[in-house]
Amino acid sequence: MRHLKINNLLEILKTTDLFVEEGHTLEVKAAYLQGKGEEFLLQIFEELGGKGSPPVLERLKFDFKINRFLLIYDDEVHFNRYRLNTLKSELYDFFSFGWTETYKRLCRNYEKECLKAGLQDRIWNGPPLASKVFGNSEIPGDLSGNGSSGWKLNAYNDSQYDLLTRLHGFKLIRISMYENLMIGGSLRKLDDLLLHPNEVTQQGIRNWLLRKME
Repeated sequence: MRHLKINNLLEILKTTDLFVEEGHTLEVKAAYLQGKGEEFLLQIFEELGGKGSPPVLERLKFDFKINRFLLIYDDEVHFNRYRLNTLKSELYDFFSFGWTETYKRLCRNYEKECLKAGLQDRIWNGPPLASKVFGNSEIPGDLSGNGSSGWKLNAYNDSQYDLLTRLHGFKLIRISMYENLMIGGSLRKLDDLLLHPNEVTQQGIRNWLLRKME
């Protein structure tokens, strides 16, 4: 389903005069993290209960690249208490991200949706690295105790994306599935609009995306 929505977003972006690169990968220069960047990641890692040295991603994958803008579409599993904790860290005071306050609200309001979508083993427990650095998860759905190591790793990695794109000189645009657009005089959820976009909704989404890149 996510693939369909990304494809529909791509088709909409192709109707602009912008050069759109789909599936862009950014190779991380670890040296860019030295100093303050390492401090930001360590703080977030430890607040999530991480043990040992904070892992650093070697490459970042994005849905789209447009000039110096990198775009990611965030679905249900990106909105929960762990992501909310990362958004309260010093990183988001030091750097200004236009979507931070909105994402805090979405993390508070939509954790139940994350629970519906994020109970699969690959998400709840995550890859082996998740339990290695965040400990073993509780049973799926139990957010008491150690909760979900997979969700914690996902939240930590989201913050890595936020920091590393800025350090590499890009502007990250996070597109939330819960965004509401005014289409035809009524508010419509972006996630629904992207399932079967018609000419009117395509124009609304196109104009909305262009405003984000002004």
